[in-house]
This record gives sequence, structure tokens and C-alpha cells, in this order.
Amino acid sequence: MDRKKKEFKRVFNRLLPDIIKQLWDLLEDEDRRIWTRTWILRRTVLGATNSLFNGLQSEDPKEFKALLRMTVERFETLLENITPYIQRQDTILREAIPAKVKLQVTLSYLAAGISYRYLQAFYRVSRSAISVFIPEVLDAIVNYLELYVRIPDHNEWQEIEDGFRTRWNFPGCHGAIDGKHVLIDAPPNSGSEYFNYKGSNSIVLLAVVDHDYCFRYLNVGANGRNSDAGIFRQSSLRHSLENNLLPKGGFLVGDDAFALKTYLLKPYSGTNLTTTQKIFNYRLSRARRIVENGFGILASRFQIFQRRIPTDVDTTDKIIRASCALHNWLRKTSSSTYFRRGCVDEEDTDSGTITEGSWRRELINNLPNITDHNTNYAGRVARDLRNKYAEYFSGPGAVPWQNRMIN
Repeated sequence: MDRKKKEFKRVFNRLLPDIIKQLWDLLEDEDRRIWTRTWILRRTVLGATNSLFNGLQSEDPKEFKALLRMTVERFETLLENITPYIQRQDTILREAIPAKVKLQVTLSYLAAGISYRYLQAFYRVSRSAISVFIPEVLDAIVNYLELYVRIPDHNEWQEIEDGFRTRWNFPGCHGAIDGKHVLIDAPPNSGSEYFNYKGSNSIVLLAVVDHDYCFRYLNVGANGRNSDAGIFRQSSLRHSLENNLLPKGGFLVGDDAFALKTYLLKPYSGTNLTTTQKIFNYRLSRARRIVENGFGILASRFQIFQRRIPTDVDTTDKIIRASCALHNWLRKTSSSTYFRRGCVDEEDTDSGTITEGSWRRELINNLPNITDHNTNYAGRVARDLRNKYAEYFSGPGAVPWQNRMIN
């Protein structure tokens, strides 16, 4: 009996500091006491997980996918793999929020961009708890899906180049680059630090997209206040490109916002262009449209990007990275359900018309573009490379329909 008493005393003394801390936190922080509200305590019965999603999983999986942006199977796979990192232990004072609820709350936030207040009412989870676990879930998603957003290896670069050469008729291209302003609420005491040329606050996402609409390189977090020329010049992406990110002879394609480089081809500018230059611009635009569609699909599937994101900057960074990772993962593992027919731009080479992807109609507010990075100076080697491709596209590399597309 004495041994049992000693063991009980040892366990009690070990737990006592945690119990006192929890009691003190509940008394000190008004927000934490929200969990004691009676209607929130009925989460197990009336929260969305049990009252809605459990039924949808078996009775209406299409609606489940529409709400959470993934099939039941993909959801269960994701949940299984991140549960060890987001599930907490029950305490004497309260039961831990299930990992399943946390993941559903987070996916709902990304998919619809609704406020924490609405998520609180829908799932019967306090706003204070939501603000704590959403960043944790986002981190877990990024860590689990890290292989889906990484710098390609040699074989993957070759696969990307082959995709641009065969599908988009642009040999040598290893990706399309673009940048977008992600709108945010100004952080406290930040002044004009994030204030951009559009008159709003933002951080910048620079990305390289491959031939299959997947994000292969991300540069996140530059302040919207920075000049757009400075954003790219100071980015890790530019540094990587200057230090042989791409295979020898490889390059990206971008719009007129970027400076012409040997590793980055852009259109000819001006109005009095030759036929050869117009054809080059058409061929480059055709390849570059991939990144525009990649950003469009991302923003239409994860509508958090269609409004100002109210979280702190660190959490916004996690939102961007997790959304891009989910986009790539679902594109590669659930292509037929994530990319519906007609969701991206389609070109009719016989009639010379382009049918816009459905994402353009679904977006209320698209992500704002970054503007001109360009200096008028371009090195001779870069100009020669562009001219070489322009001659090639008007000669041995011509496609039958290109003249129709420039007239």
C-alpha cells in the first residue's frame, strides 16, 4: 500500500504544475474561456464533423470533395499521415480537439476563406483554439507533402523540358515564371511596410510552374512595398537562377515584367514587330500561359486568396506554401477530379481561338500581378538567344497554325 501511495504521489506531483498552469490560463485569458460555452460543448453531436461531413463521406462524396477540395480517399490519406503531428492528448480539464476536426477546419479555411468566427460556429471550436492549431496543421501539411514542392532533380528537369517541347512546342523551356501579390491585412505597427502600388497591403509570391501546372519553385514573403524590380532582384529565385538552378542551356519563360536573361526569355516589346518577332511572342505566350493558369487554378480552388488574408505574416506564409503543396499533390494524385475538363485555357489551332478556363469565371478577385521588373538593357548573349529561337520558330521549328494565331 505504501508503494502505491508513493507512486500516486509521484504521478500527482508531476502533473500538478500542468494542472495549475491550465487553471491559471483559463482565469487569465478571457478568450480561452469560450470553450465553456454550452453550445460549443455540443461539438461532438452538432459540430460539422459529425453532423455533416461524416454523412457526406458515405452519402454524397462529391459534395464532400466540393467543400474540402479533395476526395474522401485523399482526405483520409492526408489525415492518417499528419495526425501524429497535430493530435494532442486529453487533459483532466478538457478533451483534446480531434485531428480530424482540425484538418477539416483548416481545409475549410483554405477552400472558402471564411472567418474564424464562422468556422467557430460551423465546427463548434473556439476561435482562440482555431488560431493556434491552423498554423500547426499547415506546417504538418507542408512537411508531409514536401516531395511535391521541391527543386526538380536531373530526370525531372528533363521531363519538364520534354513536356514544354512536346505539349507546348517550346524546346529548351524548363518552366514558366510569374509573381503575384497576396493581399493581407496590414500587420500591427507595420506602417507602409507592406503597402503596394495597387493601394493595398500584400506579400509577394514568385513561382516557377512546370508543363503540367505544378509549382516547382516558390519564393514567398517579400513585402508588397518593395519595388517589383527589387522583389525579383533580391529573391532567392533569382539567386538560384544565377547559380545554375536550371540544366545547362535551359531557361524559363516570363512576361514583359521580367528582364531578358539567358535563363529567362521574354516577349519582344513594341508595336512595329516583324512577323518573326510576332510568331516568337505567340509561341512564348502559349508556353507562358501555363503559369497564369496555375495561379488561376490555385486561387479558384483555395478561395482564401480571393480576399485579404487577416492572419499574421508568418501564418500567411504557411497558407501559401500549404496551398501550393496541396495543389501539386492533388494535381498528381487526383488529376481527373482536381482538374475538371475545361478548367484551364484551351486553344483551337484550327480556328485560331482560345477558350478561357473556367477558373477565370469562378474568380471574384484574381491575385494582382507584379509589374515591370524590366530595365531596358539586355545582354547581347540573351538577345542573341531570343533571336535564335525567333528564327527557329519561323523556320524548322514552325507549327502549322502559328500564322493564323498572329493575324
